[in-house]
Amino acid sequence: MQHLTYFDSIILGIVEGLTEYLPVSSTGHLTITEKLLGLTVDDKSVTAYTAIIQVGAIAATVLYFFKDIVRLLGAWFRGLLRADQRTHHDYQLAWAVIVGSIPVGIVGFLARKSITGGLRSLWVVAAALILWSVVMWVAERRHTVLESSGVQRGEGQVTMRDGLVIGLAQCFSLIPGVSRSGATISAGLVNGLDRVTATRLSFFLAIPALTAAGLYELKDVDPSVVGLGQLAVGTVISFVVAYASIAWLLRFVAHHPITTFVWYRVALGLVLIVVLGAGWLTAT
Repeated sequence: MQHLTYFDSIILGIVEGLTEYLPVSSTGHLTITEKLLGLTVDDKSVTAYTAIIQVGAIAATVLYFFKDIVRLLGAWFRGLLRADQRTHHDYQLAWAVIVGSIPVGIVGFLARKSITGGLRSLWVVAAALILWSVVMWVAERRHTVLESSGVQRGEGQVTMRDGLVIGLAQCFSLIPGVSRSGATISAGLVNGLDRVTATRLSFFLAIPALTAAGLYELKDVDPSVVGLGQLAVGTVISFVVAYASIAWLLRFVAHHPITTFVWYRVALGLVLIVVLGAGWLTAT
């Protein structure tokens, strides 16, 4: 296994920050990028590195939604102490985020060996990019029907059930190529949330899930492969790029369907199949 260089760190930081919140799969893109850089994609230190630099993207989320996070935490604590505060929509939204964060934590821990091992294959990435695009297409069609019927719900109407449904869908994002945001936004749309609300809830759910993954993977970093300097560079770059990505995506989904990303996902998946089939790249 070669030493991860600062150039590798810069490239991976950019890819992580750019793709973490777009519904195109950051893990899939990182796996492809690692392979193109000549890294061993199923090496524990490499998979740990990509999980840890997600903390930069999480920091960007916390900063961008800081006022919202403070508001939700305040509502949650008030609701725990006072029964009359438990009907407030922010209290319900806070519980939706908490409940929605549990499934991916459990599944991620139980399936950790497969996630960092067998599933880190470019064949898996290619298949997931294409197959989950079908789900995204169906979700957007469902959104269109509900929107035309005037029965969509906004952030003030999010329930714990929404959190659980979206949290269960988030488990599929453990498969490289699916996309965590693609899974959660799709589940939100199918469940009757408007596109901006589904996207914001996707961001909120990312904070506990990605933070836990990053902290857990710290133990697998080999200093002979990944130095503290490379970790710092990748994390800082992912923070800067992710912050810009969040701002852009929220504006985009307000006026455009998520099926816009489907064409890119399918095209990338097909190109990957051709490249792998021709033997120009190996799957792991």
